[in-house]
Amino acid sequence: MAKVEEIEHEEENIEKRVKKKGKHDKPKPWDDDPSIDRWTVEKFDPAWNPTGMLTTSKFSTLFPQYREKYLQDCWPRIESALKEYGIACKLNLVKGSMTVKTTMKTRDPFIVIKARDLIKLLSRSVPAPQAIKILDDEMQCDIIKIGNLVRNKERFVKRRQRLVGPNSSTLKALEILTSCYILVQGSTVAAMGSWKGLKQIRKIVEDCVQNKMHPVYHIKALMIKKELMKDPALATESWDRFLPTFKKKNVKQKKPKSKEKKPYTPFPPPQPPSKIDLQLESGEYFMSDKKKSEKKWQEKQEKQTEKSTENKRKRDASFLPPEEPVNNNKSTNSEDGKSDINELTNSLKSKTKELKKQKKTHERVNAEDYIDAPSADKPSKKKSKKNRD
Repeated sequence: MAKVEEIEHEEENIEKRVKKKGKHDKPKPWDDDPSIDRWTVEKFDPAWNPTGMLTTSKFSTLFPQYREKYLQDCWPRIESALKEYGIACKLNLVKGSMTVKTTMKTRDPFIVIKARDLIKLLSRSVPAPQAIKILDDEMQCDIIKIGNLVRNKERFVKRRQRLVGPNSSTLKALEILTSCYILVQGSTVAAMGSWKGLKQIRKIVEDCVQNKMHPVYHIKALMIKKELMKDPALATESWDRFLPTFKKKNVKQKKPKSKEKKPYTPFPPPQPPSKIDLQLESGEYFMSDKKKSEKKWQEKQEKQTEKSTENKRKRDASFLPPEEPVNNNKSTNSEDGKSDINELTNSLKSKTKELKKQKKTHERVNAEDYIDAPSADKPSKKKSKKNRD
């Protein structure tokens, strides 16, 4: 009982203890202020860092040779854009590199990271006017590497083209739905926009290149989500019932022909005879060089004669007349002919019998029986006419 009382006493003491807040855990006056939006990124004010940077930070990146002329032409524009933020930049055509670094006039500590992203985008063939927009606080960038996702080069080219679409239609649709700038160049995809849009683009690009899902299906899902966002009643509900589910259809591939397994034997196969062994068997090994050359020449002559006779036979075959088809159906034809003659004779006999019957009937019939004889009481009209005359 004493132990149970001690445990209860300790629990009561733990409940009475109040957690002591440190100096950072104290409630602030702006914690419950509804007018403050904690997600907005405020524009940097140089007054926040009046003394500048203590050390210089430097970033450099290489660019391909085909971008050299374009970078030379647009470099003054890039220099003037970076000068506003106190960043120095240098274009080295000998080494093929671009360098950005902070100066004594730099006040924003994060702007050097933005300048690093700028030279990265320029090296990946993004136009200079578009790349300069990365210096804004609201604009972010992501360079997605797709070269290592597929081993086969032909498959990689097909899937990259699938991402672009016919006349860049798929790419334009993705840009509109995600409100991001997308550029497919070589083995990378450069994207610029908000964090949310960049996350969606990375998912779509990786699914397309890895052959997990076609970009068109992602576009359908994004269009449905865009319409659902307009309805405030669905803000707290799950949208899974509205989104389409796509099942991957695997095309049946041809099964490789399985080789028949040979019966297992612990002994290795017999060693094939070497060239010297064959010469020893035929006795050629002990022949002199002169005889060897004569034998080779003789074999060569035999091969030539065989080849020439074969070629001559092929040439003569074109002049031979074609074989006439042999009538194997002579017996059948003769039998058919005999049957036809028998039928004709039978038909003729039957016709003659019918004619004879008809003649007999004509002989028996008397025409007088079928003709009425003139009566004496009734004289004909012709006689009466004569009597009148």
